Amino acid sequence: MVYGRTGTELLQLNEDSVWYGGPQDRLPKDALQNLPELRRLIRAGRQKEAEALVRSAFVAYPSSQRHYEPLGSLYLEFNHDENKISNYKRELDIEDAVSRVEYSYDGCQYRREVLASYPDQVIAIKVTSSRRSTFIVRLGRVSEHEYETNEFLDSLSARDGKIIMHATPGGRNSNRLCCIASASTDKPEGTIRAVGNTLAVTGTSALIVLAAQTTFRVDDPEIAALQDIQRSGSWDGILQRHRADYSALYRRVSLELFPDYRSDAVPTDVHLEGPANPGLIAQYYNYGRYLLISSSRDDYQALPATLQGIWNPSFQPAWGSKYTININLQMNYWPANTSNLPECETPLFELIERMAKNGERTAREMYGCRGWCAHHNTDIYADTDPQDKWMSATLWPLGGAWLCTHIWERYLFFGDVEFLKRLFPTLEGCVRFLLDYLIEDETGTFLVTNPSLSPENTFKNARNEEGVFCEASTMDIQIITAVFNAYISTTKLLPRSPVSVSLQEVQHTCDRLPPMEISPEGLIQEWGRNDYDEVEPGHRHISHLWGLHPCDLITPTSTPSLAKAASAVLSRRAAHGSGHTGWSSAWLINFHARLGEPEKCKEHVERLLRDSTLSNMLDNHPPFQIDGNFGGAAGILEMIVQSHEVDREKDRRIIRLLPAWPKEWKGGEVRGVRVRGGGSVSFKWENGKVIGEFRIICELYTNYRLIFPDGGGSDFRGDWTHVFPQGGA
Repeated sequence: MVYGRTGTELLQLNEDSVWYGGPQDRLPKDALQNLPELRRLIRAGRQKEAEALVRSAFVAYPSSQRHYEPLGSLYLEFNHDENKISNYKRELDIEDAVSRVEYSYDGCQYRREVLASYPDQVIAIKVTSSRRSTFIVRLGRVSEHEYETNEFLDSLSARDGKIIMHATPGGRNSNRLCCIASASTDKPEGTIRAVGNTLAVTGTSALIVLAAQTTFRVDDPEIAALQDIQRSGSWDGILQRHRADYSALYRRVSLELFPDYRSDAVPTDVHLEGPANPGLIAQYYNYGRYLLISSSRDDYQALPATLQGIWNPSFQPAWGSKYTININLQMNYWPANTSNLPECETPLFELIERMAKNGERTAREMYGCRGWCAHHNTDIYADTDPQDKWMSATLWPLGGAWLCTHIWERYLFFGDVEFLKRLFPTLEGCVRFLLDYLIEDETGTFLVTNPSLSPENTFKNARNEEGVFCEASTMDIQIITAVFNAYISTTKLLPRSPVSVSLQEVQHTCDRLPPMEISPEGLIQEWGRNDYDEVEPGHRHISHLWGLHPCDLITPTSTPSLAKAASAVLSRRAAHGSGHTGWSSAWLINFHARLGEPEKCKEHVERLLRDSTLSNMLDNHPPFQIDGNFGGAAGILEMIVQSHEVDREKDRRIIRLLPAWPKEWKGGEVRGVRVRGGGSVSFKWENGKVIGEFRIICELYTNYRLIFPDGGGSDFRGDWTHVFPQGGA
């Protein structure tokens, strides 16, 4: 995080494997023997007794998984009085992923450029000035509160133009880290001197290179970090490799929206305060792609983006800056497929595979089930046991099942059979758990989950008692249905795969799942067959609409009554203030897009920018967490192109153009947007009508039905180009 200061420049540093402590054994040892009693209490509606039993027998100890920590801080001390600065400008060029700061001080022009290079695995800073000057380089590891004096490090030394910092985040078997800052000059008059544990850099041009490694990936972090620095070379070489690597991903897709009232002379925070600007909305989407590329890449022992991505400033971050898997981690990857960034989602699948191994013990010893499961959080060590002591969230073993739906979604977009083969055992293990976890309801008619809850929400029962536990929450059944459908489709697609779970058993179980219920008020019921009232009607989680988005179980065309009931749920939540957090506002955009409600989409996009976006465009929960950026980016694209529907009767995938685009936002152009079935679409529009050439490039030769904004359509197969008549459609 580049602060752009003139007195002392600050770079807050993150490395994705810097977490407090090592792996833990937290599994609740007495859960399984108490499971029958817990199920009995829940079925009897004895909420308080059930919660007391959960606290005593189902909460893990320690109750928290490991938390993410900052790598450290780099300081460049220029001592330039901000009151004497002129012509100041700072920017982030998201097309190049380069940050720049420029200003004049005492008749001298200063310029700093900063980038984080994936191919070189370094952060590089080029400092130039129009005349010879001196600045000091410091490296440290302190709290985000700059008044604190505690330093969380083991050793710090400066020698041979480098500062070397070692630290151990804490706890048994922590990942030890080493961070190195190296300084060099490329002008004859330049000098580098070690002064105590700092470097004094003098000249008109200098290069600072930062590298960091931990024992999560290497045995000797110092040697590995030094090798990264030595390999990186000059600024020009680092910049060239960085641009080539980044642009290869970023330029696959583009989005422009008109009219664009932005001006380089006006700061971003001022644009955010102004009226809705389509150009700013396009920038928000493109910024989301920049953030995803920057925080989640396919690499050795890759790790996904945390709750704060790789921009966590705190040693005690909100919610541990972990992986919350009752929506937040999943939302981080909603734009990955449509933005044609499969490499960026790879770390998520690597984490899921590690969770599947750990989750076998959790499933067996907590629930007596085969396969694997995970609760509502995980961490760097793929911990699958319950997190926290929070009744409305802790005991929910379907977090892993939700993650498994990403496996089938990836296949739908890219048709990668080898990927599907690799992840098939993980999907099958999840199915095996779900088959064992389901039990018959009181009537013996349906198969239900118990314990079950609707993540983070609380109800009032008929006796006006507050509770969280139920049988077969609507979200549970929707997720299980999606996982079973994915397994059935995958098994048919990979007939030679060794299958240990019967396809007939999965289909039979799927047929016995309870249907979604609509209440007398016309709302989809959140707690399954129970028509409970929410304690908080405007709750940020709207979990019972999971089947609308991100899944495709509810659509206006295939299930109109459920779609109408989903819209009624959203209206009721809105009347009570829903969308008050950044990520929940982002989810609402996606919901309304799926329902084809452009004015509601417009309302929530504007609200997201106005109320939940910080001046640097990061999402504000509050506090800052990055899922809203990714969910908002996905929602903007969902308003423009949708491909989740299938006409099964005619075996064709449906693509909708501008299904929820407000006409007030005039025109735009997208290029390279990925759709299910292996295609990428490009087109322009004005005033709600597609104009000029529509083009799809399809690698899988899929049957498509294209639906125009005016309701017309065309059928085609594979690659296809269509020129719309004058006036558009």
